[in-house]
Amino acid sequence: MPTKSNFFKSILIWRYKYISERNFLFLLSIVIGLLAGLISVFIKNITFAIEAIFEKGIILSENSIYFILPIVGLFLVYLFVKYISKKPSGHAIPSILFALSKRDGIINKRNIYLPLITAPLTVGFGGSVGLLGPAIASASALSSNLSRLLHIDRKTRSLLIACAAAGAIASIFKSPIAAIIFAIEVFSLDLTFASLLPLLIASVSSVITSYFFLGDSVLFDFNVTDKFAIRDTLFYILLGVGTGFASIYFSKIYFGITSFFNRFKSARHRLIIGGLAIGIMLFFIPPLYGEGFGFINNLMLGNDLDAIGSSLFDDYLDNIWVVIALLFGITVFKAIAMTTTFAAGGTGGIIIPTLVMGSALGNVVAKVINNCGLGFSVSEANFTLIGMAGLIAGVLHAPLTAIFLIAEITGGYELFVPLMITASMSFIINKNGLDHTIYTKELLEKGALLTQNKDKNVLTLMKLDSVIEQNFIELHPDMTLGEMLKNGVSKSNRNLFPVTDNHKNFIGIILLDNIRSVMFDQSLYSSTSVETFMQKPPEIIYYEHDSMEKVMKKFQTSRAWNLPVIKDNKYYGFVSKSKLLTAYRRELINFTS
Repeated sequence: MPTKSNFFKSILIWRYKYISERNFLFLLSIVIGLLAGLISVFIKNITFAIEAIFEKGIILSENSIYFILPIVGLFLVYLFVKYISKKPSGHAIPSILFALSKRDGIINKRNIYLPLITAPLTVGFGGSVGLLGPAIASASALSSNLSRLLHIDRKTRSLLIACAAAGAIASIFKSPIAAIIFAIEVFSLDLTFASLLPLLIASVSSVITSYFFLGDSVLFDFNVTDKFAIRDTLFYILLGVGTGFASIYFSKIYFGITSFFNRFKSARHRLIIGGLAIGIMLFFIPPLYGEGFGFINNLMLGNDLDAIGSSLFDDYLDNIWVVIALLFGITVFKAIAMTTTFAAGGTGGIIIPTLVMGSALGNVVAKVINNCGLGFSVSEANFTLIGMAGLIAGVLHAPLTAIFLIAEITGGYELFVPLMITASMSFIINKNGLDHTIYTKELLEKGALLTQNKDKNVLTLMKLDSVIEQNFIELHPDMTLGEMLKNGVSKSNRNLFPVTDNHKNFIGIILLDNIRSVMFDQSLYSSTSVETFMQKPPEIIYYEHDSMEKVMKKFQTSRAWNLPVIKDNKYYGFVSKSKLLTAYRRELINFTS
């Protein structure tokens, strides 16, 4: 009786014989889209069920104590991570991008189920983050491991991970076009028919799955009624400038708060401080509770008081400037609440909080224009809508994703012109203010960031270990010329020798050309030492710190043919220019084929 592995092997053989690679990729795109849709539906329903329980039992009760719920949810996440998973799942998109650039698209199996548990606990209990990131993380991990099981090559595996991410977005927002563009912009995919069609198939498959389980329900119940007026162009430019600077603020707050919490080595301390901070913010600003879709819907429908909710300022809400100030406060504190939730140990995404912040800012700008006493009048609903696009374009450096996402989820294609104006302005301002996003800063520092630059991508995908050669005979500085010739030169086919001390600390190099003129002079065999002929290399490669791009630059500037590698402050080997260029060419062929 054949074993399970033999049975699976026979299926793979049958597939290789009868299904072409292209058709198999299309089939996998359908499957991955379906699975991504199921994951998105599952994580949404579990979270909404938790929220519904608390809404009936605590939030709508007379003695509302909802502001203590986030710390309870974070505590449950803390217990789960400490005693069950043993390791946090990490931030979704950066983890995926790192896996694509440095781990050949291989994502740990635990990331399939971890976000499905920790994200509902975080968001369901009122954590001020979104569900999209965890859905993408889980779907991408599932896609990665399915690809490994089916012996898919690295490049196709990376494409299928992007299909999973697109599927998650398409399912949650029911926006397949924006999902495809997100995968291209954020995952730096080449816009070719070979990559576009699988993304399209996965997105459609995921959207159909979402419709099957959730019906026609949409996140934002809004239809555009106020069309674009050319006289409002200047105001949309102003909104683009505002969202551009707000997106810079969003990123800087994220980096600053994250850096502050990193000072605390104990996860328990981060939980206590972060949980208390979130509770205080929710007490004064209730709309910061949870994801915030209800807040956005109320703003777009003109229900300002319902959006703001009950607070200490209820007696002053008949003053429009108090309403504006409260909405601006939500704009400011949403980024703080979101980052604090992450820093305290919560799991979630940044896209939906970005939408909340953008909707509040867009509404504030519209209200200021309408109430400044200069006789201007703009659509508050449209500005609320387009403010979301501006924030997304700036925070993610993904203007096309922002435009199509907002247009699709609200049916606002009639606002394409103002969407383009605001998104492009926000992107330009943020791009000039920040070279990196929340997703890419850490990857940039690690030399693990994939971009639209093919040369940099190839260097990023290359691994230093693959070009290090270690078949060099080490010499010591106190060795005589005779010992060097007997124990080194005569036994090596290399013309280069590293010089190290007794602890393998790198000291210098000796070139065969340096001793060629004296190597047959026996009178010098005992009177001269290795140290006499030793020289410093033109450059040194540091294993832990130098990216492949930096290694290539060191070869260009030094014009050397071989450079030594230092690892853990010890000699580790050499990299030759010929082997480096050969590896680069091979990787380039694989990347562009």
